[in-house]
Amino acid sequence: MGLFDSLFRSSEILGIAEETLEFALESSEETHPNEYMGFLRGTEAARLDLDRDGLVITDILVVPGTETNSVSATVKTNQIPNDVMALGSIHSHPNGVISPSNADLDTFGRGSVHVIIGAPYRRTDWKAFDSQGKPTQLNVLDVDLPETEDFFDFTQADIDEELRR
Repeated sequence: MGLFDSLFRSSEILGIAEETLEFALESSEETHPNEYMGFLRGTEAARLDLDRDGLVITDILVVPGTETNSVSATVKTNQIPNDVMALGSIHSHPNGVISPSNADLDTFGRGSVHVIIGAPYRRTDWKAFDSQGKPTQLNVLDVDLPETEDFFDFTQADIDEELRR
């Protein structure tokens, strides 16, 4: 099993960092009337000074070339990084409906939690869903986000070794 295969494979998602949720709400509002779309990434709870095992959603990866309009967001699949830290997805519904569409359900296979944010993008205008589209609990956690320079716990040498396999 390689480095990237073993990272975060069986960790429970404990919640989403408050700053990350606020960022997504603001980004959704700025993107309106088009949809906002990104992938959720996590940090080990211990790195955030939480005395629990598991992951906290701390980052949203917006894929270059994502095309959005008022009813959909399309990610070019060849632009999606092969990143096992992707815990799920997050996107907005400019029409304010906070439930998954059939198109959403088709994309929910990647990751275990999917967040939909509805207009008008207030703190109460979002819900989390599992990969089957059923509502799920996602706690909002007040944690300090990791510094960018030490966000990743692997080095270029680790990446080079993984690529040689």
